Formats: sequence, structure tokens, C-alpha cells
Amino acid sequence: MPHYNLPHNHGQNIEKVLDKIPPAERFKDIAFLFQQLDDPTRLRILWLLCHCEECVCNIAAAVGMSAPAVSHHLRALKKSGIISSRREGKEVYYSLSKTPQAKLLHRSIDALFEMSCPTDI
Repeated sequence: MPHYNLPHNHGQNIEKVLDKIPPAERFKDIAFLFQQLDDPTRLRILWLLCHCEECVCNIAAAVGMSAPAVSHHLRALKKSGIISSRREGKEVYYSLSKTPQAKLLHRSIDALFEMSCPTDI
């Protein structure tokens, strides 16, 4: 067990907690993930993709933006691993990734909006 050289001992066993702290790089990864949600438009797009698979044109119409602007947001969400895409001919469809992190975000978003997933109804 490393010695943490803490200036105060408050009897709360912080050393045991610090023994379990993830590496700093993991915190950077998670912070990057959360940064993707700091834009209301991106959050709207993510909410939509939590509940259906869609193409850029339909997403753009649904959120009232241009396809290039939506594509910019989709690139950021895809880079973070939150969403994935598949190509069918000339069309690209986007949906929530199947990762545990993306599924947790889906449940969190539904809970924050105090709603049940529309696809479960």
C-alpha cells in the first residue's frame, strides 16, 4: 500500500479509497465522454438515437438543423464511442452504441427526463 503523505488524518480511511482510485487517464476518458453531452443540440440528437436508428437527413429535420451541422455533432458523439453507424448503400444510419457506457447514458437520460423509453412502450 503506497503512503499518500496526507496532511490530515480525519479517521475516514481515505487511504483505502485512494488505493482503489482509477488511473488519471481513465478520468480523462470519462471527462471526454461527458464533454460530448454539454451541448443541448447534441443531447437532443443523443436522446433521439437512444430510441431509434436514423439517417442524418431525418435527424437534421427532427432537430431543426442543417445536415452538415448535425454531421458535426454526430462525428463528436461517434468519436466518444457513444453512438455507432452502419452504411446501407449510400445511406448511413446512426444509433446508440451497444457499449455498457452508452446503455448507462440511455438509462440516465430517460431518468433525467422522467420518462420511460418510447421503444419499450
